[in-house]
Amino acid sequence: MKSEQSSNVQTQADSSLLQDMRYELMPFDSFGEQIEHLPDGATVTITASPTLELEATIDWAERAAERGFEVVPHVSARYVRDTDHLREIAERLRDAGITDIFVPGGDREEPIGEFDSAYSLLVALEELEYEFEDVGITGYPEGHDFLSEETLAESMKKKAPFATYITTQLCYDPQAIIDWIDTIRSRGIELPVEVGIPGVMKYQKLLNISKKVGVGDSVRFLKKTTGILGFVRQFIGSRGKYEPDQLVDGLKPYAADPDYGIRGLHIYTFNQVPDTESWRKGRL
Repeated sequence: MKSEQSSNVQTQADSSLLQDMRYELMPFDSFGEQIEHLPDGATVTITASPTLELEATIDWAERAAERGFEVVPHVSARYVRDTDHLREIAERLRDAGITDIFVPGGDREEPIGEFDSAYSLLVALEELEYEFEDVGITGYPEGHDFLSEETLAESMKKKAPFATYITTQLCYDPQAIIDWIDTIRSRGIELPVEVGIPGVMKYQKLLNISKKVGVGDSVRFLKKTTGILGFVRQFIGSRGKYEPDQLVDGLKPYAADPDYGIRGLHIYTFNQVPDTESWRKGRL
């Protein structure tokens, strides 16, 4: 009986994390084909591209919303020219029925306009007549390559009053995520957390992407979890494909704990939706 009860608890934890995941896609030509593999009405977040800037993001957001998806576009601060541009973006999103946006700083080293940080854009957005029900900001469980922990803490403290949730940067280490949530809670940040995890894809591609987005500690964690020999066995046994089972299993014990406020999973698909969705259905 205890075994059956334990199994039911684990199944419920899986369901709470995986039932209503957010799927992050990039606004490239493959976007239209990728959303065909999403569940009806799924929440899809759309990144901003350094080359395409925000126009592609807003365009795909409008099209996805028209298809009935819950859409969360990234309004990256360094890609917004000025207040008039921000007003235009907000109006287009409002007209598309979009009520949730995510506001990162953006990957550009130099802003194209007057907003050099997520905070500066959040302040400007507050002064416009366009309000959004939900506004997300970024969290960094493993820190930032170019910003100190003190700077990140101060930045989150300033941004938190303008936000309704936090989405974390890609991370493979469940304990690092839990420790980070403990830390921000101790600082008085009570916003719910969408935990950012990788989707299913080939190891080599995922490792390359991870290095580019600055999650070196996670790459090292992935390799050391079972030792390098275990990593190689895992690599070969999976036919070179990463699946985030170990990460999800590590988060499950905290999924329903209100002290941690884990609202759900944010899946970085890197426009590889079919494999990730097949994995999710298998878990459920």
